[in-house]
Amino acid sequence: MKREIVQTDKAPSAIGTYSQAVRYGDVVYLSGQIPLDPETMELVDGDIDRQIVQVFENLAAVARAARGDLDDVVKLNVYLVDLAHFPRVNEIMARYFESPYPARAAVQIAALPRGAAVEMDAVMHVGI
Repeated sequence: MKREIVQTDKAPSAIGTYSQAVRYGDVVYLSGQIPLDPETMELVDGDIDRQIVQVFENLAAVARAARGDLDDVVKLNVYLVDLAHFPRVNEIMARYFESPYPARAAVQIAALPRGAAVEMDAVMHVGI
């Protein structure tokens, strides 16, 4: 099996030594997305809700570039600087996913790149 690098200008470009996503067969590993505007590469203005929405939008753009969508996500990891924002993640996530929901982990961490309050990565299963 050959791995395929997934790249789109509809999501922020990588800010380090990684790819936006890597497809291996029918599994796609989506790199962590922080709330960067893909056009400006700056953090979005606004509260935690705006940041969470931008992260989901970025993940969705990468998923589409990999010939899938968020419905194909089987595992989602959420990283929050403040776990008190977890209820907001749940509420906003319900706008992007339908039941049955993907498996998920959520953890609080000390800091994220560029001062972001939230980051998410995912594993997606898509047909060949």
